[in-house]
Amino acid sequence: MKEQPVNIFWFRRDLRVSDNHGFYRALTSGKPVLPVFIFDTNILNDLEDNDSRVTFILRQVQKLQELFEKQGSSFWVYHGRPIDAFKLLTSELPIDTVYANQDYEPYAIARDNHVETFLSSAGARLKLLKDHIIFHEDDVLTGGGKPYTVFTPYSKKWKEKLAEADLQPFPSEKYLSNLLQIVPLKTYHHADLGFRHGSFTAPPLILDTTLMESYALKRDFPASEGTSRIGVHLRFGTVSIRLVTALALKHSESFLNELIWRNFYIDILWHFPHVVSGAFKPAYDRIQWINSEKDFSRWCEGMTGYPIVDAGMRQLNETGYMHNRVRMITASFLCKHLLIDWRWGEAYFAEKLLDFELASNNGGWQWAAGSGCDAVPYFRIFNPILQMEKFDPDKEFVNKWVPEYGTSRYPRPVVDLDLARERALKAYKEALADV
Repeated sequence: MKEQPVNIFWFRRDLRVSDNHGFYRALTSGKPVLPVFIFDTNILNDLEDNDSRVTFILRQVQKLQELFEKQGSSFWVYHGRPIDAFKLLTSELPIDTVYANQDYEPYAIARDNHVETFLSSAGARLKLLKDHIIFHEDDVLTGGGKPYTVFTPYSKKWKEKLAEADLQPFPSEKYLSNLLQIVPLKTYHHADLGFRHGSFTAPPLILDTTLMESYALKRDFPASEGTSRIGVHLRFGTVSIRLVTALALKHSESFLNELIWRNFYIDILWHFPHVVSGAFKPAYDRIQWINSEKDFSRWCEGMTGYPIVDAGMRQLNETGYMHNRVRMITASFLCKHLLIDWRWGEAYFAEKLLDFELASNNGGWQWAAGSGCDAVPYFRIFNPILQMEKFDPDKEFVNKWVPEYGTSRYPRPVVDLDLARERALKAYKEALADV
């Protein structure tokens, strides 16, 4: 393996062979390519040992390894810190370029900068490509060259800017013969990583155009099968965003808007990384949260006494998924009615959601709390009873997840809605008095 210069393709959140931008650039670079994946202990060490996302990733890595071995190659997989992986790789191989698709989260940016510095010292380079969003960094800016902080004008500019070339696939699957020819390498299993098999099952990847066409009518009703459930596949890149966007453009304006929201929040995170730990609008960090541990536990367990909230939380706890309308209701209830810091809820969702994506999760929670860039006004407080009557009128969703609803076994409400609403309005007004 020492004789010939090679290129690396570093798989991260793009666990597919087809229409993979960075993989395509590596495979067509003129040098044999070794595919690499790193089970990053900087991330894994913060997870529970039965995290179902690890199971999902492991399965995808195993599938790719089987595919690469059929091509006479293999998957070089490492468990540890990325920098240590590349120190080992550069000691074993004459590496020219490491290709990877860009990630916009603060940890990923710092990680890539660290790796790039090391590779440069070793006579190699890191080349990052845009892959998991349509537009990135400064692609969509205002006329004054500033990042958008309100969704509607952002989405308008996004759509105006979209061209056929932005959706053209990169046919990486056609160039697998350019993989480095090596003997099969170690296959990783849960025990090798210190993990157990996760209890949540990820939904299969189904791109249902009929569902897209009815999406606008059904998307808000949690009892119906009206959403695509492809979030986990977008998160880990088992489907191409270009393919999904092209289908949405053809079949559903409403579905397309959801993809643009995802792009918007990733752009916000990249331009304003302080949102990871603080409010987009700093004044909202002055809110005096009550942060009752007891109330938070009841919310987490789905025992608040408000059926639509409890149904959503139980769905999350039992499946690793929560319907998007119910995510808004449960988040609003935590922040506004219980006056619990949105960061508590954000962290809980981050732990449980199979489709967790930092930008969207952070953006959604800040939207609900009123602290985000394009947030619901603080005085708009979802009434969970009215929300249930509107979006689950037959109690189909509630009865599925809260079977004791309507019996003496169902808990009494944790707060009085009217009193809690007034308490929230008072806390927000006091925090924002000087704004």
